[in-house]
Amino acid sequence: MAARLSERGQVPPFRAMDILKDVERLHSSGRETFLLCLGQPATPAPTPVLEAAELALRHDSLGYTASNGTIQLREHIAQHYLDEYSARVDPADIVITTGSSAAFTAIFLAAFEAGDTVAMTRPGYPAYRNTLRSLGCRVHELDCGPQTRWQPSVQQLDELASTQGAPAGLIIASPANPTGTVLGAQELAAICEWCDEHGTLLISDEIYHGIVYGSRCSSATRFAHHGRSQQSNVTVGSFSKYHSMTGWRLGWAVLPRELVRPVELLLGNLNLSAPTLSQLAAPAAFSAAADIELTEHVRRYAVNRQIVVDRLAELGISGEQLAPADGAFYCWADVSGFTADSALWCAELLDATGVAVTPGIDFAENVLVGADGSPVEGEYRDPALDGSRYVRISFAGSTEEVSEGMRRLVAFAR
Repeated sequence: MAARLSERGQVPPFRAMDILKDVERLHSSGRETFLLCLGQPATPAPTPVLEAAELALRHDSLGYTASNGTIQLREHIAQHYLDEYSARVDPADIVITTGSSAAFTAIFLAAFEAGDTVAMTRPGYPAYRNTLRSLGCRVHELDCGPQTRWQPSVQQLDELASTQGAPAGLIIASPANPTGTVLGAQELAAICEWCDEHGTLLISDEIYHGIVYGSRCSSATRFAHHGRSQQSNVTVGSFSKYHSMTGWRLGWAVLPRELVRPVELLLGNLNLSAPTLSQLAAPAAFSAAADIELTEHVRRYAVNRQIVVDRLAELGISGEQLAPADGAFYCWADVSGFTADSALWCAELLDATGVAVTPGIDFAENVLVGADGSPVEGEYRDPALDGSRYVRISFAGSTEEVSEGMRRLVAFAR
């Protein structure tokens, strides 16, 4: 007898991870590959973190921690918000999670009921959309293109509220994935205030903070109170990106007080606790010695970013065809001059050159999808933002890999 399959398990793939399997297959056959598809630093964790982990391996039993994480790590994170953003965060309002992914799942479960509407950007990170739909939530995607610098606006939220009512939640990301765009402090403050006034839970994805090029990131924790004594929005952070600790699977969330216990209970049932070794080593990621290494990583990303931008310009891809990569390590590029099917184009690029980039359909579907996840007949979104026109290029790797990968991509496109 075939195993039973639930509807909630029928989620679309995160194609970047599927591409990784194809890359591993090519690599195992002896092909040279260039990994420009994943948001994964090519560098290990900072030396102080490695030293702290070695010490913990030798002297700690590495048992479970409390479901909300160690107090030492939560205190370091609270101090980080004070030092970096002049925002006072109570360590009691912080929960430590198995990567930011576990934070999002627990928050969605704790805050939203099946049938609730949660808004996000299009293009946007597919795991938000896919996880929310698997939980029975209705996802409303806000078309965010060059006219809004690829970020949502209060005007869009007003239009949504006037036609469909204020959503139960809004997810923003700054710097954003896949576009790399950053919300300015004024825009972020206005969105925070709008959500407060409309009873919408704001979830601010800040996992790429620290990786910026000229601009500076503001945190939603700065605008979280609006006269209250506690948080009124959710901020999600991670050690994966700036701190170069992707495989350590460690993230956190700063929560409104009323959400802390429900999220803690969910984490205790779903994950027990985040990896203990990672929690014991992570405080060293905030040290001055670690920051020296991490600052060098960002300098390398800036060099890689310029390589990608310059190479794309050789193909005539610039201006509004390229989202302004203010931060993170992605370029969101319109390749419609070369293909009408970015998924097929990426597959052919990988097969011909060994260069892996991610098709835009991961981040921007074109057909509207109903609350049950099925396409709405005859309903389409802004065709200029159709993911079939775009690719996401990651420049998180070494400069040598990015340089050669882009050389091959340009030759293939020509």
